[in-house]
Order: sequence, then C-alpha cells, then structure tokens
Amino acid sequence: MISSSTAAEAGHDNREGLMPEQNSFPTEVDHTRPNPARIYDYGLGGHHNFAADRDQFEKLLEVDPDARLVVSANRAFLRRAVRYCLRQGITQFLDLGSGIPTVGNVHEAAHQLNPRARVVYVDNEPIAVAHTRRLLRENDNAEIVQADLRDPEAILRAPETQRLLDLSKPVGLMMVAVLHWVPSADVAGLLSRYREVLAPGSYLAISHLTSEHLPEQMGEVEDVFAETTEPVVYRPRSEAAKLFEGFELVPPGVVYTSQWQSEPYEMVEPPERTKIWAAVGRKL
Repeated sequence: MISSSTAAEAGHDNREGLMPEQNSFPTEVDHTRPNPARIYDYGLGGHHNFAADRDQFEKLLEVDPDARLVVSANRAFLRRAVRYCLRQGITQFLDLGSGIPTVGNVHEAAHQLNPRARVVYVDNEPIAVAHTRRLLRENDNAEIVQADLRDPEAILRAPETQRLLDLSKPVGLMMVAVLHWVPSADVAGLLSRYREVLAPGSYLAISHLTSEHLPEQMGEVEDVFAETTEPVVYRPRSEAAKLFEGFELVPPGVVYTSQWQSEPYEMVEPPERTKIWAAVGRKL
C-alpha cells in the first residue's frame, strides 16, 4: 500500500488532475463529479484521476481508515484469481468493468505465466478506455471495448471480442468490484446472459462490497458513494453466493478478499476490514 501523500504526488494537481501527458483527456468527461473508477485508481496510487476523485477518496478515508487496504486487497485477489485460472488451463479472459489499468491488471498478471494469453477489457468510463488503449498499443493479445457491462450483446459483438476470444472454449470472466454498481433487479438476468455464452469449464471471478459485518461504517461509505456518478449496492454473503448459480464454487468459497487462496503475508485480521466478498466458480 502507498501513503496518502504518495498518491497525491502521483496525481499532479494540474487543471485536469492528470499527468501532463494525459491532458488530452476525452472531452465528454465531467471532471467535476467523482467517478468510482477514478476514485479506485487514486486509491491504488494511480494518476488518472481528477481533484474531485481524490477529494472523494479522502472522504472515504475519513469514514473508513482502511479504504486503501480495501482496494489493495481487492487488486491482490484479482491477480490470484487470474493466476488460478491460468493454472486450470484458461488462456483467454474477459474483464468486465476493468476500470483504469494500474499495476497488477489482468493482462500483466496473465502474461507473467502465459505471454500468449488473450485479454479483452470492458469499461464505459472514457478515461479508463483512452488510457487502456494507449497502454495496449504495442500488445496484440489485449484490447479494450468501450461499453457498459449491462449491454452484453454490444460487448460480445464487438470486433475486439470477436478477434481475441473464442467463446466455444473456456474463458475466465472477471467481474471484480463491479457488480456492487448494478441494481439488484438487473443482476440475475445479466449474469444469466453471460453464463449462457460461456463454454463449460469457464471460470467466473467476482468480488463485491458488503455491509454485513460493519453496517454502521459501511452506511457512511454508502453516503460517500451517493455523491458520485454510481451509487453503491451492498449484498450479504448469501446473496453473493447466489451470483454463482450454474457454477461450482472453488475452495474456499465466498470469503473476504484477503482470505481467498492467499499467502500468509496477504492475510488481514480481522478479515472483515477488507469489506469485499470474493469467490471464483467453474461453469459446470
């Protein structure tokens, strides 16, 4: 984890709130309203965020001093889930709601073990898309689709998806820290659509914010996110488990992020400090 001062230095508070080479950010971006993807980027020490995003993360720290721990533990789970999928023979990944790529993103984790692994990122946040495209200019095995994860058809029909992914073969579907931005009424149908196009043997990785063990504190966190472009939706462990209908959960099942197949140095005590459920399932 990095200190708050280090993250602030990484932000370089010019007019746009971005590093100088990012001054040509997409014109449709409202840099006055905080966005969860950019808040997350700042929490991880990234510099693709605006002053409003940094201010909002500082508000999170006021109500949850473990906010940096939450985002770093979630990113560590993502890396472990990718490596697990690779060890099971998965060579292609679809990362929905990928956000702004920072250290330890899917293609970096995957290519450490298999440089030929193929990755399609999906996000609707313009800065995440623009920066990812720049990052992947020299990489033939990874691309990004600008789309909303709630529009599966647009994602599946996208040229980038069709070029890189063979859906007749198993895929690693990553939905990490993204479903808590999707209203409850939409989740079951959305997951059903993705599930039906996945080949047997595919894997689904999900992490999801919860208020189950710290309701008062997470109520304050909810209030902070209510001021952003995407209000948060919490789900208890029982509901998180239901997200894996049609999948067989991989041990240890639905646990806090730092508990999922982690090394001793990655454990957090008490685990509920990480505030996020995590699990991986295999399609039957």
